Amino acid sequence: MEPTTVNIFDRDVCKPYFHQGSDHGILLIHGFTGSASHMRKLADVLAQRGYTVQSLNLPGHATTEEDMGKADWKIWLQAAKEATLELMNKCETTTVCGLSMGGVLALLVAEQMKVDACIPISAPMAVQNRFMPLAGILAPLYKRIAWGEPTERMKLLDQEYDFGYSGFPTKKAADLSHLIKLARRNLFNITCPTLCIQSDTDESIWKKSADYILQNIDSEVKQKLWLSGVPHVCTISTELPAIANTIDNFMQKIAE
Repeated sequence: MEPTTVNIFDRDVCKPYFHQGSDHGILLIHGFTGSASHMRKLADVLAQRGYTVQSLNLPGHATTEEDMGKADWKIWLQAAKEATLELMNKCETTTVCGLSMGGVLALLVAEQMKVDACIPISAPMAVQNRFMPLAGILAPLYKRIAWGEPTERMKLLDQEYDFGYSGFPTKKAADLSHLIKLARRNLFNITCPTLCIQSDTDESIWKKSADYILQNIDSEVKQKLWLSGVPHVCTISTELPAIANTIDNFMQKIAE
């Protein structure tokens, strides 16, 4: 008999999520190489508080790294926009929220569509990974980049919700970089209320990312939640209660 291959994404927390609640809907978008599992705990809390909640797995994610290599920035952005439109057709008020690259996609959606609020979490305006700028040069030589060894702070993450790829096709770093540049160039188009969330110990992104976003958008309502001591994927960290409470309060205010 051939050995059985275990699919780590074949579990409920990794599946796209939908809960029908109030007329205020929130779309949750995971990050680069991640899955819907990274947004599931937040989704459950917001659903319990009465919101309509929707999440998705971006194309090429929650399957195989080979599949990820077949997707690109255009496909990811289109998926985010289609999911937003789907939620807008169900709800009177729509908030788009994303983690990491999902936060960049949330910014791009807010730049291009009439959403009611935007919540980027750990959204990079530049990355700290030294290989990212060299992706175009490295791709012919190194087909894959592996994420580094887990840091001590990773112990603050709920492992039952931490499912993503252990690396990525090198050429996909260029797609991430393009999305970041595109979002940066058009931040002035964002006029909706915006809440930025970031950790002071985020090991993956430029530390001034949240400040840069808030300084360059054209929104009258701007808010920042500065987390302490947790890593990049803060939505499954010990700071989840603070994140959920702040988002809840923010969405209540914009609905008034």
